[in-house]
Amino acid sequence: MKTTKLFFLLLLFLELPCNSQTKKVNGLSFVASRDKIDITHTNAVLNAQSNYVALMPFGFIKELSSPKITHNTNRQWFGETKSGLLQYAKEFQKNAVNVMVKPQIWVWRGEFTGNIEMDSEEKWTILENSYSEFILTYAKAAQEINADILCIGTELEKFVMTRPQYWQKLIKEIRKIYKGKLTYAANWDEFKRVSFWGEIDFIGVDAYFPLSDEKSPTVQELEIGWEPHKKEVIKIQKKYNKPVLFTEFGYRSVDFNAKKPWESNRVEGNVNLQAQVNGLQAIHNQFWKEDWFAGGFIWKWFHKHEEVGGENNNRFTPQNKPAEQLIRKLYKQ
Repeated sequence: MKTTKLFFLLLLFLELPCNSQTKKVNGLSFVASRDKIDITHTNAVLNAQSNYVALMPFGFIKELSSPKITHNTNRQWFGETKSGLLQYAKEFQKNAVNVMVKPQIWVWRGEFTGNIEMDSEEKWTILENSYSEFILTYAKAAQEINADILCIGTELEKFVMTRPQYWQKLIKEIRKIYKGKLTYAANWDEFKRVSFWGEIDFIGVDAYFPLSDEKSPTVQELEIGWEPHKKEVIKIQKKYNKPVLFTEFGYRSVDFNAKKPWESNRVEGNVNLQAQVNGLQAIHNQFWKEDWFAGGFIWKWFHKHEEVGGENNNRFTPQNKPAEQLIRKLYKQ
């Protein structure tokens, strides 16, 4: 009798960790290109051991104070449109890769979207109506493809801070259309002030936190640099009791890549492949072991794998660099 009880207790003990653990999002941010994609483009994602991709249709604004968002037109690249999103998702889902739909805004000349701000109530109303049309288009598409996650916005700090009631209402409207999980991609210095984390499923952070002023910081130095930021992340996580998702993360393969990791507009700088490897290893060490951490999406993965990255490339992509080999190892764990 005692043996039988011990046997069932052992079974229960073995079962509990499996039921309590959630598989991490080992994701890649997949470029919205001018082309359709097929297995030749998805194979590299599979080889990287990724189980998620972020697919990113785009809307466009002329200026930071312009309220009208243009989207889903025949003048855009295919991957930036609804048709492109549906086609990309179908190809990835054939191979059991999960999808986050992450519609994004591009401001002409690459101005920072966090500074989008209207100068009158009339223009704010136009922006709200335009943004609703934009995001609800992709909420419907996300439901159509049964996407696992929908990101309701990316780095829209002034819009989010100035119009909180609009965002509360928008989330309710999205919930009527889309039945999956919701997140918002807050910039690394914005996430502490977002008011609606309690209304969505993941606290989303674009995790470009400054970690080190060193030319080529070691993994240990980077982990020390993470300490104050991780405390802030944990504070917000505990406040809302929601899992944290790094909606974007990554490092350029360049000297001083952890000083201002968000900087993407400067092409110059000495190639430093090890600095990129160290950055990815440190962030994985600090977060992937945490139960409250859902995972994240590496920035950025291009569809023509054989034509991008490489040992002379100092940009964000890990493709055809030592960083890709590291990702394969970390994501396989």
